[in-house]
Amino acid sequence: MPSHLVLEEKSGEVDQIKEILVQYKSIGIASLKKVRAPQLQELKKSLQGQVYLRVLKNTLTKIAIENLKKEDLKKLEPFLEGSNVLLFTNLNPFKLALLLEKGKVKTTAKSGDIAAMDVVVPQGNTGQPPGPIISQLNGVGLPTRIESGSVWVAKDTLVVRKGEVINERLASVLSKLGIKAVEAGLSMRAVYDEGLMVLEQQLHLDIEGTRKMLQQNQAEAFALALGIVYPSPDTIKLLLSVAHQKAAALSVSAGIVTKDTIADLIRKANTEMESLGKAAEKATPKT
Repeated sequence: MPSHLVLEEKSGEVDQIKEILVQYKSIGIASLKKVRAPQLQELKKSLQGQVYLRVLKNTLTKIAIENLKKEDLKKLEPFLEGSNVLLFTNLNPFKLALLLEKGKVKTTAKSGDIAAMDVVVPQGNTGQPPGPIISQLNGVGLPTRIESGSVWVAKDTLVVRKGEVINERLASVLSKLGIKAVEAGLSMRAVYDEGLMVLEQQLHLDIEGTRKMLQQNQAEAFALALGIVYPSPDTIKLLLSVAHQKAAALSVSAGIVTKDTIADLIRKANTEMESLGKAAEKATPKT
């Protein structure tokens, strides 16, 4: 292709990128490392209508940013290295990160992959006939026995912990056993959100931990409100109930007769009478 046609094509691509950059309030950059093409296509389908995914050339994207002359967008440039996919959306960065996290799928590990969880090979029949598989299983620390013509794993065995590298031997064994030890999907590197850069480590949200913290805080606030007798829509019923119980107890103690205390006062008087009668019997000398 003649050089001038190449330049025109690249110029057209830069113009397209410029239009996309100013169309959305949030721009995410995710690594394509170890992401298979079918997974990317599936993710595009699942995010359709919420997120626009586009693989762009880093050099052309940098040129588009320079041409726009928007200083805030230049914050993206340090992340435009290596193989990336850009995600354009009007969602907030944390919602985007959660969508990507939910979009991850478990898959078979390859040599050098990082374990996504503690991987335990369960006790039971491997379905493999005796042979080289025995030494392969033993080689990764799996105790074996032969039963009914098949190789069995003798007990549940932890073979790799979350975050550890899976070597070639273990990857081969896990593949033969049908155990999926890694998660495939996009890993967000950073999100540009209306001038603010939110980095990868800031995008990780502990939803369950936050939920438990909020529940604990709510329980402590409720207990404090009761302790200081602070009326609110959440405490008023219990405060009134406690106040009623205390008022009733005070009325009974003071001998105040009301429709609410009369039964308790009679029971109290009866109890005191019986107690006094027993005391009198003990004090009366026997003849």
